[in-house]
Amino acid sequence: MYNGVPVLDVHGHVSVPASANALLVLMMGSNTPMASPIGQATAGPAGVTLEDFRAAALGHVRYLDERNIDVQVIGPRPFLTMGWMEPHLIPAWTRYVNDMIRQQCELFPSRFLGAAMLPQDSAAPDLSGCVAELDRCVRDLGFVAAYVSPDPAGRRTTPGMHEPYWFPVYARAQELGIPLIVHGTNSLDPRFRVVPHNYQLGFLTEQYLAGQFLSHGEVFSRFPELKVIICHCGGALDRFIPTDHHLAQRDLSGNLFYDTCGYDLNFLEAAVKQRGADRMLFGTEAPGSGRAVRPETGRTCDDLVPVIGAFDFLSEEDKIKIFNANPARVIPALGKIR
Repeated sequence: MYNGVPVLDVHGHVSVPASANALLVLMMGSNTPMASPIGQATAGPAGVTLEDFRAAALGHVRYLDERNIDVQVIGPRPFLTMGWMEPHLIPAWTRYVNDMIRQQCELFPSRFLGAAMLPQDSAAPDLSGCVAELDRCVRDLGFVAAYVSPDPAGRRTTPGMHEPYWFPVYARAQELGIPLIVHGTNSLDPRFRVVPHNYQLGFLTEQYLAGQFLSHGEVFSRFPELKVIICHCGGALDRFIPTDHHLAQRDLSGNLFYDTCGYDLNFLEAAVKQRGADRMLFGTEAPGSGRAVRPETGRTCDDLVPVIGAFDFLSEEDKIKIFNANPARVIPALGKIR
C-alpha cells in the first residue's frame, strides 16, 4: 500500500523451483518437444511437486509484502525465453512456461495476474504462429497481458516492431483488449561476452529501439486501441528536447507507456520527468535483478515504493497515478482484484 492506496506492479516474472527448468534441458538435449507436466498426475522433471511450486510462489509473495506491493502482473523470465532455440522446441517450452505462470496465479489469486509468453520465431514470415497461444492464455488461462521480445533470437535479425511481421499479434491483442509488454530477452552478440549477465545490454538496446520504431511507425494508426508497455523506463532515455524532429511529433499518450523499473535514482527521476507521470506505470521486477542493496538505506534497490513516494517533484496525485491509477487504466483487471 501507499497511503492507503493499493500498489499495482506491472513488471514481475514467474517464480519456480530451479529444478522445474529441467524440462528445458531435456528438450534441448534430446532436440524433442515435450508436453507440459503442469496439471498431470505425476510430478514433472526432477520430481518437482505442487508443494515445491507453492514454496517458490510463497517466497515471491513474501518478497512483495516486504516492498509494499499488493498485486503484480507476472510473465516469463526474459533471459529464459530461449528464443534462439531450434524453432520446433519453442512452442512446447512456451506452453510449459505459461502453465507455470497460471499455476502461480491460481495459488495466490489475490496477488498475481498472468502475462503470456509467446512462441516467437524471428525467422518466421510473421507472428501469426503466436496467435493460438495468445488466445489460449487470455481466453482459457485468464491472462491480462502478453510479453513480446523485440528480438527473441538475439541476433538483431527480427523485423522492427513497426513492420507487418508483428501485425497478427497487434491485431489479436487489440481484439482481446490486452496490452503488450515489451521486454528484451537474450543477446547473442559476441561483443557482449565480456559483460556478465550481458542479456541486460540487450534489454537496454532492444527496448529503446522498440520505442523509437513504434513511435515513428504507423502501428498505432493501424491499431488505435492497442496499448504497449515498454519495460525498464523504455531501456534508455531520449537526448533531444520534446520538439526536436528526431522524436515522433505525435500524441501517443493513449498507446505507449513505460514502467518505473529503473534502480538508479538519477535515471529513474529523469525517466519520470521525460516520459511524464501520466505514462508511467509502477513496475519493479521484484524479485529479479534489483537485489543490490542501497548503502544509504540498507534496502534492496527494487524497493521502489518509498523511492517514488519521496520524489518531491511529483504531486501526491501523480504518485497515486503511478502506483495505482495508471496500471489499472492500462490493465483494467489489476484494479479489480480484492
